[in-house]
This record gives sequence, C-alpha cells and structure tokens, in this order.
Amino acid sequence: MWRGVSPFLIDRRWPAVPERAKTVVTSRAEASLHLGKAEQFVEQARSALEGSRNDAAMLNAIHAAISAADAVAVALSGRRSADPDHRRAVDLLEEVGGRSETIRASVKQLRTLLAKKNAVEYESRRAKAKEAVGAVSSAVRIVEWAGETVRRAKL
Repeated sequence: MWRGVSPFLIDRRWPAVPERAKTVVTSRAEASLHLGKAEQFVEQARSALEGSRNDAAMLNAIHAAISAADAVAVALSGRRSADPDHRRAVDLLEEVGGRSETIRASVKQLRTLLAKKNAVEYESRRAKAKEAVGAVSSAVRIVEWAGETVRRAKL
C-alpha cells in the first residue's frame, strides 16, 4: 500500500507528488555569501567559454544560477534549499517569490538551465559552443538579477 492506495492503482508513468523540499533556516545576511559563490561560478563559466571548454562553461553557469537562487531565497526569506535535487532550490525561490513576475521569469530561466545539467554532466555527448554561450548568457542575467535583488533587500 502506498499512502492508503493500492500500488496497482497508481499510474507509474507519472511521478508521485514530490515531498516538501529540505530547507535550512539561515541568517538573511548570508545572502551575500551565496551571491559571491554565484559570481565566482559565472566568472569561471566565462573563462571556460573563452577557452572553448564548453562542458565546464555550462556546468559553471548552472552552478552559478543555483547559487544565485540560493542568494535570493536567503535574502527574501532566510531559507535556502538543502535538498540534493537542485530543482527544489528553484521551487523554493518560486514559493518565496509568490506572484512576482520578475521572480517567475528568473524561475523559468533557472528551470531551463537545470534541465541541461544531467546531460552535460553525465552523458557522453559534449556540449556545443552554442549551448554553452546560451547557458553562460542566462547565468550572467540570473546572477546580475540576484545581485540587484540582494542589494535591494538591504541586509
């Protein structure tokens, strides 16, 4: 039995509703630390892109975006995701942002970047230059937005 439902009645094509993400309560002042990490990752992504290291550029861009999401979530709510599934960091950002159109736009960009993480990190295919350029551009926009958001939070 799965939560009172016979396993034969569960449609296995659809994943179960995810449990609430693991979060950590932290000082809002730590937002700048997460932003600093995001800025370091995005700088490494740019450097890798200049050296035609497309896989490294994409992975650093993705990690920059994740750290930027943590920075904003911490700045606005004093919480960050501690879940090993990085999509939960984006879910938390979406929750914290409520109806903010700016946050919704950033969440959409973050989800697009995260969708590429497993492919670039674990599959045998190498990232193409165009993909890396797109990932780094998105990460730069997300990190810049996170920086503005953290500064406006006046921590």
